Amino acid sequence: MKSVLVTGSAGLIGSEVATFFHGQGFTVHGIDNNQRAVFFGPQGDTQWSLKRLQTALQNYRHHAVDIRNREAILNLVKDLKPDVIVHAAAQPSHDRAADIPFDDFDTNAVGTLNLLEAARRACPEAPFIHMSTNKVYGDLPNTIALKELPTRWEYDDPAYANGIPETFSIDQSKHSLFGASKVAGDVMVQEYGRYFNMPTCCLRGGCLTGPNHSGVQLHGFLSYLVRCNLEGIEYRIFGYKGKQVRDNIHSEDVARFIHAFYSAPRCGEVYNLGGGKNNSCSILEAFELVEGFSGKKQLYSYVEENRIGDHICYYSDLSKMRSHYPSWDITRTLTATIEEIVQSWRDRLS
Repeated sequence: MKSVLVTGSAGLIGSEVATFFHGQGFTVHGIDNNQRAVFFGPQGDTQWSLKRLQTALQNYRHHAVDIRNREAILNLVKDLKPDVIVHAAAQPSHDRAADIPFDDFDTNAVGTLNLLEAARRACPEAPFIHMSTNKVYGDLPNTIALKELPTRWEYDDPAYANGIPETFSIDQSKHSLFGASKVAGDVMVQEYGRYFNMPTCCLRGGCLTGPNHSGVQLHGFLSYLVRCNLEGIEYRIFGYKGKQVRDNIHSEDVARFIHAFYSAPRCGEVYNLGGGKNNSCSILEAFELVEGFSGKKQLYSYVEENRIGDHICYYSDLSKMRSHYPSWDITRTLTATIEEIVQSWRDRLS
């Protein structure tokens, strides 16, 4: 039986990948030490997700290993020699990184290097799929000409009619420490692909979301927004009139693309992985969509100062992904995804 090693297996993408590959007949080895609870407190705890995996997936094997532990990672990968590695573990918060710079860099950059070198030594032929982020572009997308519409900002440059392509520069911009640590991991994954001819790719995610997300204020836009709506918690908007735009992709569509890359891998590739323009929305537009499913008005406040390095408008150009993997495409609409998230939080809060 083939095996997949998934880091961050109790998180949103990790758990979705674990479930998807298990359904394809893989033994799933999950690495997760619930570091999210350390980063974000009790609200970020993913033990509920781990229990769900252990109950639902017969061939799931858990390893409570910290990816910063180099010796443990080298030994584990040597023992397992998986057929594919999906690296979804991270310190994921744009804002939190400034308070924990060493933890952020050691997790996102050094942890990624530990896994890459372990793979090179033990299973260099195994596809290595890394969950990167659109924050590697820093705030450079904010230099694109924009137009203000009633509920959102929109690109006013025809060159970006379909969104941000992979050729967009990552240089000479403000990234946040999180963005910088993710750049380091991103470039290292590319280099192991090009230098060592290993099958690697970086997936520069937009807003990755879905019903199994433990959204908190510092990470997890739609999930946290839905939770605030249902519990009557005040949601805080930071700048840009609440018209800042993000593209949202369902975690299952992410898992489907990861499997597509595993099935036909390339060396040192980069893909912008998001919902694209059709699955994009502003915060104000998200309020309206969520209210339509919950029946509750969104409580919110507004802070004029935006988050440092935050994107005003960002959605992914999916042209390259569709060209390289024509059998893959978005299957979950934004409205369907939000409906799932609303129902999931209702179930968890009941």
